[in-house]
Amino acid sequence: MKKPILIIIAKEPQVGTTKTRLTPPLEPSQAAALFEALLEDTIDLAANIAEIDLAVAVTPPESTAYFESKTPEGTLLIPVTCADIGDCLKQVFAELFERGYPKVLAFNSDGPSLPSEYIHQAVELLDSQDVVYGPSDDGGYYLVGLKELHARLFSDIQWSTPLVMEQSLARAEAEKLQTALLPEWYDVDTADDLERLLRDIQRYPQDRLKNTRRYFAEQALDLRARLADSDSQSGAIERKD
Repeated sequence: MKKPILIIIAKEPQVGTTKTRLTPPLEPSQAAALFEALLEDTIDLAANIAEIDLAVAVTPPESTAYFESKTPEGTLLIPVTCADIGDCLKQVFAELFERGYPKVLAFNSDGPSLPSEYIHQAVELLDSQDVVYGPSDDGGYYLVGLKELHARLFSDIQWSTPLVMEQSLARAEAEKLQTALLPEWYDVDTADDLERLLRDIQRYPQDRLKNTRRYFAEQALDLRARLADSDSQSGAIERKD
């Protein structure tokens, strides 16, 4: 029997198209560098979870060489071309179940601060549940786990909106699936998320989030100044309104 497998849904960082909601306060090159650090630490997080195999969904497929350089030996790389995140999820779940994996969990690529016990909890919950979601505080989800393919969970969802989790739960209910929720967590998409990560990282052991720590150390003065400026501008707008 194969182990459960965790697949990270990832794109190669590109200046100008990566983490655009963080520009400003960041420059496009800073946003791409931040995402690369988060991605590397997410891979480290997943690779160090015992009794779970690791895969990465590579988009676009020509980024395979990049991910070969970023992942440990034995990582399964699955190149995918997809119309949206739902299409991508359908493809990777279908392929991994065809390969014989008994439990498949898909995870976002910028969540290295997630407590690893949440992933263990998701694996355990799939013993008794059909689907497990990890809801994010922006209305989406950071993780979804299944033990067989339910493709309709990923169709006709308004991706990248605050309705994703609500619509996904409604779809699971319509499909009569037993559903469990993990604790809520967050993605790093906005200046507020970035400030939260800056605070949270202080609580973690030094061997966690090494690449993100290095990024923050390199960007420290400029990053904090930009965040402070972003906060002051936001306050001015709110006062004007």
